[in-house]
Amino acid sequence: MALNFYTLIKQTQKLFSGVFMILFALTSSTFSQSRYPDYSPELDRYYSEKPLGANIENSQTVFRIFAPNAVSVTLVTFEKHDEKTGNEYPMNRDADGVWEFSLPGEQFGLYYGYRITGKKSKFSMSDPANIIVDPYAKAVVTRNNYSHEGKGIIVENRYDWEGDTWIQKPITDLVIYEMHVRDLTVHSSSGISNAGSYGGVIEEGKIGGLDYLLDLGVNAVELLPCQDFGNIEVPFKDRSAPVYNTWNPYARNHWGYMTSYFFAPESYYASGGNMKENEYCGIHGQQVGEFKDMVKGLHKKGIAVIMDVVYNHCSEYDLNPFKYIDKQYYFRLDKDGNFLSKSGCGNDFKTERPMARRMIIESVKYWMTEYHIDGFRFDLAYLLDEKTCKEIIREAKKINPYVYIIAEPWGDGYAPDYFSRLGWAAWNDKFRNGVKGQNPFDNTGFIFGNWEGENKPDNLKRYILGSNIADKGQFQKPEHSINYLESHDDFTFGDFVRIGTKAETASDKILDIARHTRLTPQQLKISKLGALFLFVSQGAVMIHQGQEFARGKVIAKTDAPDPEQGHIDHNSYNKDNETNWINYEHKEINIELYNYYKGLIALRKKYPVLSKAPRQSFEFLKCDNELAIGFLIHKNHSGGNNDILVLMNGDPKTPVKFKLPEGDWATLVNAEKSGTEILRNKIQGEIQIPATSGMVCIR
Repeated sequence: MALNFYTLIKQTQKLFSGVFMILFALTSSTFSQSRYPDYSPELDRYYSEKPLGANIENSQTVFRIFAPNAVSVTLVTFEKHDEKTGNEYPMNRDADGVWEFSLPGEQFGLYYGYRITGKKSKFSMSDPANIIVDPYAKAVVTRNNYSHEGKGIIVENRYDWEGDTWIQKPITDLVIYEMHVRDLTVHSSSGISNAGSYGGVIEEGKIGGLDYLLDLGVNAVELLPCQDFGNIEVPFKDRSAPVYNTWNPYARNHWGYMTSYFFAPESYYASGGNMKENEYCGIHGQQVGEFKDMVKGLHKKGIAVIMDVVYNHCSEYDLNPFKYIDKQYYFRLDKDGNFLSKSGCGNDFKTERPMARRMIIESVKYWMTEYHIDGFRFDLAYLLDEKTCKEIIREAKKINPYVYIIAEPWGDGYAPDYFSRLGWAAWNDKFRNGVKGQNPFDNTGFIFGNWEGENKPDNLKRYILGSNIADKGQFQKPEHSINYLESHDDFTFGDFVRIGTKAETASDKILDIARHTRLTPQQLKISKLGALFLFVSQGAVMIHQGQEFARGKVIAKTDAPDPEQGHIDHNSYNKDNETNWINYEHKEINIELYNYYKGLIALRKKYPVLSKAPRQSFEFLKCDNELAIGFLIHKNHSGGNNDILVLMNGDPKTPVKFKLPEGDWATLVNAEKSGTEILRNKIQGEIQIPATSGMVCIR
């Protein structure tokens, strides 16, 4: 199954999350390994604690690879990245399925791979004609084709962190900015010299990149996948290819949800990175140091780094090592040896295998210790077995008690409550749907003056309080709720609003991008109200890059044979072009919205009770209009220095009135502006909130 089906399934799972909740309530949202058949349970007996990969031990370089079903394994070393033949060394197998060979000295800079001969079987893909990269390789040089040919590089572990360590603060203090490394700076409007690279992210004194993040005020970034991945898919409509590609005219995988090497940084984002056919990326392993430079540079400015990681499946079309080392051991298969694909990606990783689990845990720990990563968002996390999930958070917290472990809580099921019981946070799609809507065509939410699905006023209270189980929500604690209105998937929030207000349709061809970008007055009001609801709700906050200025995604005109060019895109996974690249000129078009987000971020930082207040400190106000909601956070119970009053009106036509609690109130947020500066003082009695707007006051 191909990547377009992957994204389709992910979107379907999210769009119909309510259906999944009903189906999986019967099983209490628990994972059982019996969900998937195992036709080779005898392989579970193979397990080893030996260090895998290439390691320096006693002045030798020791190579080890776990391949229990292999008949023979040969180490192949190269002096140059593009050599076709190298020195070959037969390896020795121990009783636990680990093959080993040692070379004298510290072989830094050496390129290497393995030839693996397996048993002839429907459960095997081993082919000694292929040189397979070590799955534990710490750096990989790759060639730009769909086979993603590569060689491991032995890199010297020397780096000056200058005293850097993790950003250790509660998750509720975070304003997470989900971003793609390349998209953040590659557009010419960013002004970045090292555009589209790790270095570009931290380049200072420019319109885009680090200075932009600091101006906005976010204090965490969530990077779309940066573990080395298969960038290129099979050619479009080429019958000589192993799979006939009818779905992806770009033949690219831009987002990165097809991981090849779980210990190696993506080399396309390093210096010298390119996508020219059959050229190479990461020749010198420079991606290792440059990724560390990026993390260190972000940490210096107080910005935490969270990685989006994909352990539920592997890259589909390339010479992925796990498939060619031991398909039977590492993947969930049917009785005929075919890959199961509940992920929609052509193969599901068998996380419940002992050595597969070990790899995942060691990968997480490696990125924490070697790269100072502050947390992880796990793609399609419900496809990971329960024992692995428990071990991930247990082992990660041993290293950093503040580590952020976040689930995308679906994948062959829907289970945010299950992850919360394990101590994980999770994306709160119910919050997203209740506030914004499930789709912009016929199922919009509160900010449009509608009720999405079965939502009603009590649901709004639940979202504000952190979707706690005490309020019939999904989470044991409000800090487990990652509240959001937009992610990389589906329409941007800006385009959702454009379509939801009927100003445009998904079938319209956009001829004027600037005009499309500029919000109408009503669209601006809806966007502001959504942002206000997001930033005054308990739990953690995530926004997607460009959300703060209502970024749109219009499929850019290129030479790709895509008949949808000019239309709004809801699934831009395959477009390394202006469809995805952040155009900072568009920020200026919607500067009022940008400043509103900026003000709300500052407000949330100054008044942390907006993200983490005891439930007993909340008092909800009465209002005759069910599309309006108001609440008071009492300082006597919250520990704050001020009482905080929030009033929101989702009715698109009718103003609403609230009776203010006694005392003099000062306005910090209204329909036009937001921030920490007082906009109006000494407000008493009754106050009117205009249609589709909100207000925040302090006393």
